Amino acid sequence: MHNVKNKIKRMKTLVVPYIPCLDAIDQESCITCLETSSSEGSIEELNWSKEYPYKPITFFWVGRSMSHLFIKYAVNGNSLRAVNHEDQTPVWEDSCVEFFCSAQKPFQYMNFEFNCIGACYAALYKQPREGILRQQSEMKRIIRFPSLAPYPFNEMEGIFEWELTVGIPFDLLGLDGKHLPKAIRANFYKCADATSLQHYVSWNPIHTEHPDFHRPEFFGELLFE
Repeated sequence: MHNVKNKIKRMKTLVVPYIPCLDAIDQESCITCLETSSSEGSIEELNWSKEYPYKPITFFWVGRSMSHLFIKYAVNGNSLRAVNHEDQTPVWEDSCVEFFCSAQKPFQYMNFEFNCIGACYAALYKQPREGILRQQSEMKRIIRFPSLAPYPFNEMEGIFEWELTVGIPFDLLGLDGKHLPKAIRANFYKCADATSLQHYVSWNPIHTEHPDFHRPEFFGELLFE
């Protein structure tokens, strides 16, 4: 137990800068702003390497406007899948990137999972894996700019590069963009459960025996400027 506590204390942190041009929220400006002014992280923690050794190259950039938290993901890996094309479907089975966070209530967390064409699964959790799905009206407010056309396809073999930029309204995180806390807890993930190269990779390390992203005790920290 003592070793686990020490590992939790060494969590990663990342500053989320305020980027004024993100308030425009058009696709070209948004992506350019994030590329030039945001903070960069890497999803590279291979927590279960013996069972799941594959690790695609995955970077992300974070920044904020007055109303949204923006994340840009860039992935380079083998195989590509996007069977799910509607919100609140099992996008984690596809080529998927995820953002989990815990904002103001310490025993509550939420997830925003996106496949490579921008379909999203999002829920609010008061107990691990007992989520309340977001309403369709809330899902429509999540900004999504995928580099791939938003049409479903079965798994393809080869080497693929893809990007996805998302903007999550602060009120969906239980936050006020004009009065943000100093920090929130969060983690970023890369997975693809139903592909030939099944993998589970994280930004902040997770110290469990088997893959489990629903572990807020292993979240890192995002600091708001």
